[in-house]
Amino acid sequence: MEKLISEFSSGLFFWQTVIFVTLIFLLRKYAWKPILDAVNEREKSIRDSLNSAKEAKKEMENLQAENKKILQEARAESDAMINQAKQSGKDLVEEAKSDARSEAENILAQARTSIENEKRSALNEIKNQVADLSIDIASKVLEQELDDNKNHQDYIDKLLKEKKFDK
Repeated sequence: MEKLISEFSSGLFFWQTVIFVTLIFLLRKYAWKPILDAVNEREKSIRDSLNSAKEAKKEMENLQAENKKILQEARAESDAMINQAKQSGKDLVEEAKSDARSEAENILAQARTSIENEKRSALNEIKNQVADLSIDIASKVLEQELDDNKNHQDYIDKLLKEKKFDK
């Protein structure tokens, strides 16, 4: 009885090891590259969004400089127009600041939300695909009675070819 249990345990350990090595190989071959590509793409998208925000800030500074120049020219023209020009200039500056800030904040918020959603979606999709592939292969390998290593490898190759055509 103990001999039977020992033989069953060593056989089970062997098949578990084979399945684990196969699973690691499949993950390395099919999952890591898409994951890394998705992360790199998200990083690039974040960098682009930050650059857009910097450009929006520079544009806001340019608008402020132009507004100050307009305000100084209005003072030089006439004393009667000074009060009106000051008020108009201040209103214009505040409105431009408010609009620029609002637009920059909206761009950043949309970019962050979009990046986070795409990242979550891509990771969930990859996890689901890896889980489905692992479960399918493991269940088919366990169901198949295999006499030797060559039959086992042939069956795994067959399953991999089937999965390639399914997607």
